[in-house]
Amino acid sequence: MQRLVLFDIDGTLATDGGASRQSFAAALHEVYGYSGEIGRYDFSGRTDPQIAHMVLADAGFDAPSIEERLPRLWVRYLAGLALRATGDRVRALSGIPALVARLAEIPGVTLALLTGNIEPGARLKLAPPDLNRYFPFGAFGSDSPRREELPPIAIARAFERSGCRFLSREVVIIGDSIYDVRCGLPHGATTIAVASGKTPIDRLRAEHPDYLFENAIETERLIDAVVG
Repeated sequence: MQRLVLFDIDGTLATDGGASRQSFAAALHEVYGYSGEIGRYDFSGRTDPQIAHMVLADAGFDAPSIEERLPRLWVRYLAGLALRATGDRVRALSGIPALVARLAEIPGVTLALLTGNIEPGARLKLAPPDLNRYFPFGAFGSDSPRREELPPIAIARAFERSGCRFLSREVVIIGDSIYDVRCGLPHGATTIAVASGKTPIDRLRAEHPDYLFENAIETERLIDAVVG
C-alpha cells in the first residue's frame, strides 16, 4: 500500500484568523493603489495569482499590468503576513493535529501539500500550529496559477524524493473547497472533501467527492478513507 496524501491549507489544515486576507489587501493597496473591499470575494480553493487577477481585473487592471507587478505584490504580502500570522491568530482546525500525526506514522503514506498559497506564505501559515514538519514538500500557487496543474507537480516531487510513482487512486487530495475536488478529477485521484471551511457541505456533496466529512474529528474514518 502506498498513498500520496495532498492537503489543502486554508479551511482544511488551519485557519489564520484573517491574517492573509488583511495582508493581501494591504499589499494590493501598496503595489497597485487598490483600495476596494476584498471581503466580498471568495478566495476558497483559488491560487494566490488567481486571487490577484480576480480582484484587480474587477478594478479595471489588464492582465499584463497585473503580471508585471506580481513579484512586488508577493514581497509586500509576505512581509505583512509574517507580522500577522501569529500564534494567537493561526490555529490548526479541529482533529487535524491527531489526523496528520497518525497518517505520518503509517508505512507507505507520504504527506505533502497541495495549496493555492505561494510556498513562502504557506510556510508562514503552518508555522504557528507546528504543521510544517509533516509536509516537507508539495505543490503551490507559486508553481502554477491553475490548481488543476498542481497534482502532477506534487506527484513528480514525490518521485524525486522517494522514487515512488504514485498512480491515480494512490493520490489522495483532501480539501474544503469545490476546487480541491475538481483538481483531482482529471488525474483520477481519490478526493476527500471536508466541510471545515467556508464552502457549505451540500455544495461539496454536489461535486461528488469520493468521501465527504463534516470536519476532521473522525480520525479513524478519515484514515480508512485515505488507505482504502
